[in-house]
Amino acid sequence: MNFLNLTYSKDMTHLIPMLLTIVGFLVFLVIYLLVYKRVKKYVQKKTNHWDDFMVDLFKFPLLWFFVWIMINIFTHTFLYNLTIFQYISHFNNILLILSIAWILIKAVKLGTYLVEAKLDIKTADNLKARKSLTQLRVFQSIADAVIIIIAISVILMTFDAAKAIGKSLLTSAGVLGIIVGFAAQKSIGMFLAGIQIAITQPIRLDDVVIVEGEWGKIEEITLTYVVVQIWDSRRLVLPITYFLEKPFQNWTKTKADIIGTVFFYVGFDFPIQALRDFLPEILKENTNWDGNVWNIQVTNTNERFMELRVMVSSSDASKSWDLRVEIREKVLAFIQANYPQCFVKIRLQNDNPMSEQSMNGKV
Repeated sequence: MNFLNLTYSKDMTHLIPMLLTIVGFLVFLVIYLLVYKRVKKYVQKKTNHWDDFMVDLFKFPLLWFFVWIMINIFTHTFLYNLTIFQYISHFNNILLILSIAWILIKAVKLGTYLVEAKLDIKTADNLKARKSLTQLRVFQSIADAVIIIIAISVILMTFDAAKAIGKSLLTSAGVLGIIVGFAAQKSIGMFLAGIQIAITQPIRLDDVVIVEGEWGKIEEITLTYVVVQIWDSRRLVLPITYFLEKPFQNWTKTKADIIGTVFFYVGFDFPIQALRDFLPEILKENTNWDGNVWNIQVTNTNERFMELRVMVSSSDASKSWDLRVEIREKVLAFIQANYPQCFVKIRLQNDNPMSEQSMNGKV
């Protein structure tokens, strides 16, 4: 009790202000929640959505900040004469730093949301929007990391033993020294690769890529990894350095439209012109074809068959896939119905004449 320096140990009346403070805090909490509900109902009536997002985003950070204010008032009013007051005050300062950092991170998230709302990636020509969205997401992660580093630095500066470390983190030389010192580490290497991806953009969000033999779309890009949504809804998670160190296919690097190919193998007696006359019937009023390119060519031959390549264009990779599947199905049905004898046949020849005579004799 001597450590706490309780001058009111014989008089319990000092508990009354403390109890009043606790009651006041509970009353404030109830009022805060009631005001939040009223504001929430008000913004829900409006047509825009950013205010709903903002109200939900700052609900808990602001509550945390107001709680810090009440704790600070309480300690300076009732605990200023205690020996542990300086420790409580130090703890309150740390809470203040964390509260400000939390609010700043939420503010960055709100700014990202407002900019994203102006980007329309659902249009056919969404290259510019996807480029901006990719940069926005990566730099949001960078901003969050910077805020966290600064918050940790300021907290360290509140301790005498760690003040020098905190100052070094806030100086450019200190930050540069940390980056150089840990550049060989894989985690820092991936962090730097994430920044490079954001600037050079070999991939963007919603890009159609082929990686590890899988076809999919870029679903998420972070500073350390990339998530590719495979066509069958599986997720392929790759380190971000993969897209700087290994080759991959990006079907939408410059624009979304693409030319798809379908191959058929038929006999030499197949009339190619008949297929050229039939293909426009498949493409006519087909929403998956963009109306630009279609062609049929003989791309290869050998002693048994010839190879036909059908080329058709689409506005994006998904439509190209559906169009190629449809063409493959309808052309096979066309050949089956009109030229079934033109399918490639493999003839097995028996080189033993005695065996052939014996078989004929049995027949």
